[in-house]
Amino acid sequence: MQRPPPATPQAPSPAPLPFNAISPVVIVLALVMAGIELAFMLGTAGLAGGPGAIGWRMAALQDWGFSPLIQEQVAVGNLSLPLLRRFVTYGFVHGSFTHALFAVAMLLALGKFVGDLFRPWAVLAVFLAGLVAGAVVFALVMPAQRLLFGAYPGVYALIGAFTWILYARLGARGMGRAPAFRLIGFLLVLQLVFAAIGPVIGGTGFDLSFLAELAGFAAGFALSVVVSPGGFRALQTRLRARD
Repeated sequence: MQRPPPATPQAPSPAPLPFNAISPVVIVLALVMAGIELAFMLGTAGLAGGPGAIGWRMAALQDWGFSPLIQEQVAVGNLSLPLLRRFVTYGFVHGSFTHALFAVAMLLALGKFVGDLFRPWAVLAVFLAGLVAGAVVFALVMPAQRLLFGAYPGVYALIGAFTWILYARLGARGMGRAPAFRLIGFLLVLQLVFAAIGPVIGGTGFDLSFLAELAGFAAGFALSVVVSPGGFRALQTRLRARD
């Protein structure tokens, strides 16, 4: 009787990388923001770029930030690339390390959730749509001298996609869909509180800049109807059912 051949020992499977569950496009966006912020910090500390590096942040805000004046130029037909890119580039520069830290943290958390369902191109489309929508609304409600910067309108677009995912899941289970809006409802209350407190602290009027972030949320929610897996086909089916 022959003996069975000895079992071949199997090499242990490699441990998963800490970021391999996050959509690659989210990691790239986060790295770009973090890299820019790191450059600002090194410049301010005098560790890179020489004496002029101290002003890197302010120069970047002026060169990449968005203001209502940009939209006025576009509205009269100035479609030059340096103007059009500001509808997006403002989202990659932040006013401080803390500002950037919270933006990157929220981007990674929400991008992980949305990226589990959406394809990378769809995640990027949602984020960029939020930035553009935020800039457009900011220009409509804020004075010309105000500057918009930071990734929050894009992050709120991912909150819109997150809300759409919950909305669709609750509907598929035949449950009420109102709970899907709990997160944005909570954030809206916080935004209103800060907008009301701002005039008390700074002596200015009621700050409407939070509407840029809500515009990002609306853009992300609306676009998710189309770019989510099977979303376009489902939308076509609903439209045909109404005919």
